[in-house]
Amino acid sequence: MNLKKMFGAVDMTEGIPWHKILFFTVPMLIGNIAQQLYNTVDSVVVGNYVGDNALAAVGSAGPILNLLIVLFIGISVGAGIMVSQYFGAKKREELSSTIGNCLVLTALASVFVMIVATLASRPLLQLLNTPDSIIDWCTSYLRILFLGVAGLAFYNILSGILRGLGDSVSALLYLIISCILNIILDLVFVIYFHMGVSGVALATIIAQAVSAILCYIKLSRMTDVFDLKPSYMKLHKKHSAAIVRLGLPSGITQAIMSMAMIVVQSLTNSYGEMFIAANVMVMRVDGFAMLPNFSFGTAMTTYTGQNVGARRYDNVHTGAKQGTVMAVITSTAITLLILLFGRHLMGIFTNTPDLVTLSMRMMQILAVGYIAMAVTQSLSGVMRGAGDTMTPMWISVVTTIIIRVPIAYGIAFLTRTPELPNGRQECVYISLLISWLLGAVITWFFYCRGKWREKAI
Repeated sequence: MNLKKMFGAVDMTEGIPWHKILFFTVPMLIGNIAQQLYNTVDSVVVGNYVGDNALAAVGSAGPILNLLIVLFIGISVGAGIMVSQYFGAKKREELSSTIGNCLVLTALASVFVMIVATLASRPLLQLLNTPDSIIDWCTSYLRILFLGVAGLAFYNILSGILRGLGDSVSALLYLIISCILNIILDLVFVIYFHMGVSGVALATIIAQAVSAILCYIKLSRMTDVFDLKPSYMKLHKKHSAAIVRLGLPSGITQAIMSMAMIVVQSLTNSYGEMFIAANVMVMRVDGFAMLPNFSFGTAMTTYTGQNVGARRYDNVHTGAKQGTVMAVITSTAITLLILLFGRHLMGIFTNTPDLVTLSMRMMQILAVGYIAMAVTQSLSGVMRGAGDTMTPMWISVVTTIIIRVPIAYGIAFLTRTPELPNGRQECVYISLLISWLLGAVITWFFYCRGKWREKAI
């Protein structure tokens, strides 16, 4: 295969839809797996070399981290949609200006988040009733990550731009390099320098900064597609507003989901350190199980964006069907693997048998929900690629705020006994499963309704 084609922009408006979607998704899926390894390796290292409380500390920091990086989620989504549509429409000037605006917005957002999030970390942890035994570790972990947030931000934005151009291979290569670096630094900082959770946080920000630099170098060399010149590195009202307009709903969606996770995290914390650690293990495996769904969703956004830009709506409908079918088949296979080998996966994180049993029981509750999420992510990706980011946002609001949180606390309340004063622990995962199943049904309905076709930029 021609290396320039493999590591360059890819036109997804020509050829067989499922071929284009699959060959775009596979490198991105591998890349997402590598990215998930960042947090997973952190958990494995601290769980095995520091202890179960350190494992709980790293996991408890997750919802707050996700909440405070929503600005980057918004910029990334808005950039991906605009880049894919302008690339599909072959509008070089608009594409160049959009990418320049993305870089400036990311720099401004990085400074803001670095200051605000670093100061807000401990108060938020206290608000969540984080146990005293882990709150200091949580705080140091979060503060280091936020002080180095620019690396995370620029990698996600720049790799999103590469994917909008149809190049999922370059982002994969750079991420693998940084992931290997992250694993090496994790082991060095924790085992040899005894830095604990602070060490894994420091390793993460160094590795992410390296991947961001590599992405920027790659983009600066893609002069056959767009121009990355200083003249484009300034805010342009039209493009900045469009990035915010398209990306803000996705950022709000992420914020809502993170806030719901924080609310549920408070319920999780009420069950003690053992359940918190089990929840960390489940969420790490969940992160891998969900990757194919997110990968197909992102692929559908890029595929739809390019074809909408080129006015190839016939391709959009065919690709939506084929992409969703591939996502469902992949997710079904992964669900079966989790049910068969879940205990072995949980055993990677800890040597405590009771913790493995507890986390596996919770994982079994969630399993079938991954198939439903394959439908949700794929069809939401189509809507976003067409420029309709509001509908997926409202679906997330309904399933997360109106459905999941009340069900979680309702089950906890109804199952209280003298032996279980806070109710049954399963409420955390039963509520999540129900929200996933209903989310798939609602998303399918709005996709079939077809209003998203009117939103192209």
